[in-house]
Amino acid sequence: MPQHRAHAVPVLSDEVREALAANRPVVALESTIIAHGLPRPRNLEVGLELEALVRAEGAVPATIAVLDGVAYAGLDKARLERIAAGEGVRKLGHRDLAPALATGASGATTVSATAFLAARAGLRVFATGGLGGVHREWTSSQDESADLPLLARTRITVVCAGVKSILDVPATLQRLETLGVGILGYGTGRFPGFYLTDSGHPVDWTVDSPHEVAEVMAAQDVLAGPESALIVANPVPESEQLDPQLHDRVLAEGLARCRERGITGQAVTPFLLDFLARATAGASLEANLAAVRGNVRLGARIAGAWAARA
Repeated sequence: MPQHRAHAVPVLSDEVREALAANRPVVALESTIIAHGLPRPRNLEVGLELEALVRAEGAVPATIAVLDGVAYAGLDKARLERIAAGEGVRKLGHRDLAPALATGASGATTVSATAFLAARAGLRVFATGGLGGVHREWTSSQDESADLPLLARTRITVVCAGVKSILDVPATLQRLETLGVGILGYGTGRFPGFYLTDSGHPVDWTVDSPHEVAEVMAAQDVLAGPESALIVANPVPESEQLDPQLHDRVLAEGLARCRERGITGQAVTPFLLDFLARATAGASLEANLAAVRGNVRLGARIAGAWAARA
């Protein structure tokens, strides 16, 4: 194993460091969507677009990744291009960070790794697409995303479009309740379904402005309870969601294919996401991107409201 120089974890870009020092809003962004979630060259275009959306709302983007064993919060264009190129870029959850840093590896960070590194950097807001969760047929597979327990012990606000609809949504909501992770519906009393505006399940608390979210974040700190996350569930607009009937039909077909082919465990999610994209002629991917764009804009506004409190 190579000797590895000690670094601050993560290393902040000049832009992010200066913004934090001046108490300007900063939004963490994951890099897995760039490295593993989109075809090339569109993935780099989307990565740059998401950063531009954050800046258009008056905040600073902090895309997070690991390159040559160094974790970064804030990537310059050359580093973003390396992540987008994908060569030798691994997919890193938070459990993979120590081996990646120790061996000099490069990787794109998932929700759990991004949330962990963002919190280490002193960032409070993280915008992403959809969370992982409890998988269907959990009773036989025991398959649950590492996102959930990590968020139960990480003080960060995650703006997302719910959890991926290919998962067991009610079981995931129950698990989040058990773990003590708060959920706010943004402008809705319904929990969004990633590709869909409404997953069919309610949320207990609704907020209607970035200021209200920031007030809840402040109340978390006043309570000084467990260092758990706050989920802001922001639905994709109805006009941009995947057609619900098409979604349900294609998802049922994909689940049937999994059973026929004996696809189980961690292989299920990538298979279903790819199946949905192909069977909907890319419509699921467009709904995904619409959700991410909305979450990034809202994340920047929440970060602005949070910075304004200080």
